[in-house]
Amino acid sequence: MLEKLFGNRTVERVLLFVYTYGEGYAQEIADTFNISLSAVQRQLERLEVGGILVNQLKGRTRVFTWNPRWPFLSELKALLKKALAYLPESQQEQYFRRRTRPRRTGKPL
Repeated sequence: MLEKLFGNRTVERVLLFVYTYGEGYAQEIADTFNISLSAVQRQLERLEVGGILVNQLKGRTRVFTWNPRWPFLSELKALLKKALAYLPESQQEQYFRRRTRPRRTGKPL
């Protein structure tokens, strides 16, 4: 949906992921969307160089989050919120609703 604005689909997915979950790391994003790790890493690096995202180490993992000092952050988040609302329900379920608690023991899949 926003790929024409951002330049490609991968950066759109990265931004939507970070918007939804507040943070993310390259392997997690690549696994969620079933895209190559190197493509996600390139986009994360590009967004970091542009000042949109910042990273911090958690253990040995580089976790990316929003740069609170980026001047257009609130506008970008508003755009991503609207884009997320226009995604089909099936895509929202598949990509942007992660299970946050464990499944009950013995419950069938």
